Amino acid sequence: MNALASLPTRKDEAWRYSNLDAAARVWPGDEPDRFIIAAGEHVHRAILQDAASGDVAIRDLVVEIGAGGSFGLHLLDMGGVLGRITLDVTLHEGAHFELEAALLGDGEQTIELVTRVTHAEPDATSSQTVRAIAAGKATTSYLGQVRVARDAQKTDASQSFKAMLLDRGATANAKPELEIFADDVKCAHGASIGELDAQALFYLASRGLDPARARTLMLQAFIAGLFDDMADEAERTRFEGAALAKLEAMG
Repeated sequence: MNALASLPTRKDEAWRYSNLDAAARVWPGDEPDRFIIAAGEHVHRAILQDAASGDVAIRDLVVEIGAGGSFGLHLLDMGGVLGRITLDVTLHEGAHFELEAALLGDGEQTIELVTRVTHAEPDATSSQTVRAIAAGKATTSYLGQVRVARDAQKTDASQSFKAMLLDRGATANAKPELEIFADDVKCAHGASIGELDAQALFYLASRGLDPARARTLMLQAFIAGLFDDMADEAERTRFEGAALAKLEAMG
């Protein structure tokens, strides 16, 4: 971040639901991490953000994907009083971007993901799948913008956000957004927010599971599949173990 940058306010849509008091403690923070994916190159990254409970974790990523290249990102954001990750992705001709993310918050955490994916040239594809679970008085937020440039014909972009609220004081915010200037595109987005199915919980309890275990199993099912396609088995095990420990603590 620019050292001269002023602290954002809630007038900035990307910070509307954030914990600005927490952000002020580390502002302006570090410069963005930059990933330049060469034409035809295929890169995968995994980010597990599990800062200590009282810490503030803000991480910005800027990604440029060359023609025919791809960038896949698995993300587990669940740590700190404020855990915030932003992505600014630009796709060139025939490029692909894939995001699979879980946002897990409890207590009074604010866990948020802000993405801007720009289809700058034709025939590029992108997919964003985000699942959020909030307990206690936590806030989870996903603000995702897809921008399609005028010459970016044959764009295929999708966004899917689903959130689960475990307590009355928990909050989930979603703002998927499309900004399209081309006329031959396929773009879709969807968002839903709900609670655990009481009948399903009762069914599991009737089969001998204690309520806490039943709840954890249902939450595992809610985020199931997000990390299944991670090629590194040790990395996948680390993500799944960290997510399970968080879910058990939330139960």
